[in-house]
Amino acid sequence: MQTFFIVVAATLSLSLPSLTFAQNKSPKKNQASVSSKMNTKNGQSLNKLETLIPQLMKDSDVAGLSVALIKNGDVFWHRGFGVKNADTKEPIADDTVFEAASLSKTVFAYAVLKMVEDRKLDLDTPLNKYLPAAYIENDDRLSKITARKVLSHTTGFPNWRPNGKPLQIYFNPGERFSYSGEGFVYLQKVVEHLSGMPLDDFMKETVFKQLGMTSSSYLWQQKYDSLKAYAHDSAGKLAGRGKPSQANAAASLQTTALDYAKFVVAILNRKGIKEATVREMLRSQIKVNDTCAVCFERPPANGKLSPSISWGLGWGLENAPHGNSFWHWGDNGNVKSYVVAFDKSKTGVIIFSNSANGLSIADQIVSTIVGGKQTALAWLEYEPYNSPTKTLLRDILTRGEKAIDEHLERKKSNAGRKSLNESQMNWIGYQLLGRKRYAEAIKVFKANTVSFPKSPNVYDSLGEAYLKAGDTELAVRNYQKVIELDPQNTNAVGMLKRLQNQVKVDSNLLDAYEGDYQAPFGILTIVKDKERLIGRVSGEPDTILLPHTQTQFVESIRGTQLTFIKGEKDVITHIVILLNGREIQAKRIE
Repeated sequence: MQTFFIVVAATLSLSLPSLTFAQNKSPKKNQASVSSKMNTKNGQSLNKLETLIPQLMKDSDVAGLSVALIKNGDVFWHRGFGVKNADTKEPIADDTVFEAASLSKTVFAYAVLKMVEDRKLDLDTPLNKYLPAAYIENDDRLSKITARKVLSHTTGFPNWRPNGKPLQIYFNPGERFSYSGEGFVYLQKVVEHLSGMPLDDFMKETVFKQLGMTSSSYLWQQKYDSLKAYAHDSAGKLAGRGKPSQANAAASLQTTALDYAKFVVAILNRKGIKEATVREMLRSQIKVNDTCAVCFERPPANGKLSPSISWGLGWGLENAPHGNSFWHWGDNGNVKSYVVAFDKSKTGVIIFSNSANGLSIADQIVSTIVGGKQTALAWLEYEPYNSPTKTLLRDILTRGEKAIDEHLERKKSNAGRKSLNESQMNWIGYQLLGRKRYAEAIKVFKANTVSFPKSPNVYDSLGEAYLKAGDTELAVRNYQKVIELDPQNTNAVGMLKRLQNQVKVDSNLLDAYEGDYQAPFGILTIVKDKERLIGRVSGEPDTILLPHTQTQFVESIRGTQLTFIKGEKDVITHIVILLNGREIQAKRIE
């Protein structure tokens, strides 16, 4: 809860008769009836897609999707599925705005290559030649980083710099592929310096206005208040909504599926960009490792290169029997996106989701539409919705603890066979915890401690489950076990300190604290739940408040401090919240 305490893919092949859709260049609001305008064969194709996607969304707890299809170098169909917000049930519309996440990178790459065409930037000139000051100190390898190396992810930078630590180069630039958002941020600084404009202004002038992308921005716009979809966690619950106040070339683009489709169409049709530039963009610059997209500190153990996946300038490339494609994905945690396009046939698919599970149904959609698998999706390693892990979760949600017992019995009888690993079982436990299925979550986490008794992480998860279930004593016991196995575990140390410093607060006083409070980040609701307080902000997970005095409480996970303040007649008037080193006030709403 940052303010308080703290795409699915589908490919298209015109050679497949099942996907000979009719063209519709100007789709109107949320085209539920678009297939009725097509001939019988085409209508059946779209009807199949419109039936398949909602069922997959239901099976995988995906709240909303927005899909745009490209044929013959033009956008001919787009459609919204599901809801913007699981609580309000407001439907996804054609103008619904999503977080593009890392699909921000490809639009920025297009703009950079236009600068190269205009000879304002050279692909192979060291970027430190353009900036007046060194981007990082005491590393001569900085002079080897160029725009080409940024766009092909061979800078040697990590994906993101460690919190509170300086940015480092982990291997010689150009040596190998390692996905890096930080490289794009570096190149952003160069572009802003050369253009004399902040990134968002530069992108508006260079790309958005030229391509008619009227809903797109790398910064939050006021109109997004009513247009943007909320994120949802893997349990299908609201998980907030990002409002970027700083433009980030690698991650902050806000857009619609239709706007993004216009961008892909521009590449397919060489609109605003030259043929030679697109050829270089879609030419393999570096082969990727077969198993690891983000391995910056050391090469992956097997050292094998993918026979079909490589990277161009800003785009992933796939060489496949059903056609060579360029593609990219976006992942901002609780939002996912994917785009794939085929340059030769001028076709493509763009899909945005407002769910952590958004890519879990990608393989099913691809196999249904194309009749085969796209290697890029397997390389990304997103677990499909019908995997053994997710199948077991659905079984538990249906049959409860009996399903867990049967799974554990099967595991005993199948000793030696491959079973769910520690992280997979932990994931199931957290899905149950997010749904407040405390008994089942605890049972799963306990089973994990039996299977992996030397892992501090499994005891940490079990401790968290006991805390949320209201059993402080067992929570303390498990956090102590974490420290026994890992004395340097700062999370467990902090949790123990907060739990052991609790005091008993009179039940009537807890009653007096209940209510709604207006804070700068929104309305904070304080709820009494089984003789403890819960903090709740719309669209965010509930958080437990641990009493350290009769008036002062500490949020369980991050340690954020809240103090209830009384006014006249001993009535609570507001809360003082110590957030990131500064005090803010949340006034009680009468």
